[in-house]
Amino acid sequence: MHWRVVRATTLALGLAAIPARSAAQMTAFEQQVLAELNLARTDPSGYARHIDRLLQYFDGNLLRIPGAVALRTSEGARAVREAVDALRAQSPLPALAASPGLARAARDHAEDLGPRGAFGHAGSDGSRMDGRISRYGEWDGTAAENISYGSDAPRDVVIGLLVDDGVPSRGHRHNVLNADVRVAGVGCGRHTEYRTMCVIDFAGGYRESERRGP
Repeated sequence: MHWRVVRATTLALGLAAIPARSAAQMTAFEQQVLAELNLARTDPSGYARHIDRLLQYFDGNLLRIPGAVALRTSEGARAVREAVDALRAQSPLPALAASPGLARAARDHAEDLGPRGAFGHAGSDGSRMDGRISRYGEWDGTAAENISYGSDAPRDVVIGLLVDDGVPSRGHRHNVLNADVRVAGVGCGRHTEYRTMCVIDFAGGYRESERRGP
């Protein structure tokens, strides 16, 4: 498990919501990340139990899970307790539908940043999240992007975003539990410094395009 995440990005736009299509263009790992996001959204109090189990492994700010490398966190158990409380207080939300276009936009960013060991929401070509997701369709209502680095299991990706250790705004948690987002796409790849990275693009709705690239 690795909890390095960067600042979440969120935008808003006023259009009519449109449902997404299938998850066919996401890999099995990416689909599992989306499934974990939906577990957290549809049963937040139940998902809190997965996070609550981590509390027994804290030694100050070190998380010492048996069989894993010790992880130095910024806030220690406090951020985990806060995430557990937030999930227990959260009403269930609709599951996110999978969007191939959002997944392609997310994968574009992962494949751009990962081989260079780069971070953040800006692409090497200067692109931003809204520009990337507009390559493959038209987004509605709101759009947001989360990025996770170093998590090798889908559940670890989502737990890291929900705990949001070291991020005062808890922007990643807000994006995962935002009632205004209804579709998402996940793109994961190798990262030269943190081994793996996952980009998750969210939208209130998304009209898929037949366009195949930038």
